[in-house]
Amino acid sequence: MRFSANSWTKRLQGIASPLGLGKGADQILEFLKGSGSERHAAGRMAVSTFAVRIAGAALAYLSQIVLARLLGAHDYGLYSVAWTFVIVLGVMACGGFSTSASRFIPQYLQNRDMARLRGFLRTSRQMAFFLGGAAAVIGIGCLALFRPLIDTSYFQPLSVVLLALPFFAFGLVQDGIARSYDWSSLAMLPTYIWRPLAILFLLVGAVLAGFRPDALTAAVVAVVATALVALYQFLHLRRRLGPSVPKGPYKVEFRSWLAVSMPMLMVDGFLQLITSADVIMVSFFQDPDEVAVYFAASRTLALVHFVYFAVRAASAHRFSSYTHNQDLSGLAGYMRQATLWTFWPSVAAGVGLLLIAPLLLALFGSDFESGYELIALLMIGVLARASVGPADALLTMTGHQNTCAGIYAGTFVLNVVLNLVLIPLLGLAGAAIATSLAILFEATALAVVAKRKLNITTFVLPLLFARNRPVDQ
Repeated sequence: MRFSANSWTKRLQGIASPLGLGKGADQILEFLKGSGSERHAAGRMAVSTFAVRIAGAALAYLSQIVLARLLGAHDYGLYSVAWTFVIVLGVMACGGFSTSASRFIPQYLQNRDMARLRGFLRTSRQMAFFLGGAAAVIGIGCLALFRPLIDTSYFQPLSVVLLALPFFAFGLVQDGIARSYDWSSLAMLPTYIWRPLAILFLLVGAVLAGFRPDALTAAVVAVVATALVALYQFLHLRRRLGPSVPKGPYKVEFRSWLAVSMPMLMVDGFLQLITSADVIMVSFFQDPDEVAVYFAASRTLALVHFVYFAVRAASAHRFSSYTHNQDLSGLAGYMRQATLWTFWPSVAAGVGLLLIAPLLLALFGSDFESGYELIALLMIGVLARASVGPADALLTMTGHQNTCAGIYAGTFVLNVVLNLVLIPLLGLAGAAIATSLAILFEATALAVVAKRKLNITTFVLPLLFARNRPVDQ
């Protein structure tokens, strides 16, 4: 039976239109061929980012399985909490410059303001490394000061792994710079492919060399891997920037950069706290073996959550460009598309994950299969966040970063309160319920504020059934 290209195009359009997926096959073909507008370029970056995040999530997941098998549930739980602290503090230590890069770099490129561009590229990385080093010193000092109050099994892994902070923060800013140039591979591969791969190989090598397979060894390996990958990314980024940013005078506007970056830091910091607070708080109430089960469940759910982060990473500097050009129609149209790019893949990935989650958890070991109900509970929050797309990036890049930071601060406080109440009552399930309820509040608040401040609808259901949809540009 033969079908023409036009026949297939009409069939795809008939399927896609009711779902709000654009104009169907014609758009998809233009998208894949690289034709079309800035929005298609953004879509290609989102797909590229999405592909890297898929590979990175799979690799990170594999590395977590190997870690759990090598270290055992107890030491895996210790390492998980220690590395979670690095992620949270590392996001804060970058000073917000990892996000503000997506705002300033497109602006300076469009205005051909090379002096300020050079100054920002230089200052942002220097600040991240300095703040990361300061955070490491302060963190280790606090551990020493409060050592009598800290579980002795956590002390050494935490003390060592904090040394990764300057390299972690430095890498985050480099990610932001690369994303601003649409260099998605250079932004994503070091963080989501090379670093987990380096940790995996170095840990296996250390164990084969005779070192003990425990949380302390894993912490040392994580520091070395983070430093090596940050250096690799720096050298490649410098080579890529060379032709487009020739040497010349620098102009530093530190106060204005900081004034914009700090609210963005609050947004990113509270977002990371919301994402990681449950793991940290579970460690206050449960032993490391239980922490390991919860962490394995949350890492499994990351296979769905990366959809949101992929679209968010690809969209931030696009929002900045639309805002700078005062193209409100284009901004609203791109936001609609970004929400659909986020929601439908998240739903599909979530359904698929629930089907195979028992098998995935069994790979960690026999003690981890109880994490299935945690995945189901946490899935509610993930899909709630996906239902409003990258609304936080929209607010941040349109000058409403203070409001967005306030929403995330309220969400974090609510998350902590709910965890304090529900973990003693329901154990690990209480932490999962608390996190999902907090994210439901976050998604609702972001959608309401985006509508009131910008008159842009971000919630997926009104977008699906809206009669007057934005026209693709």
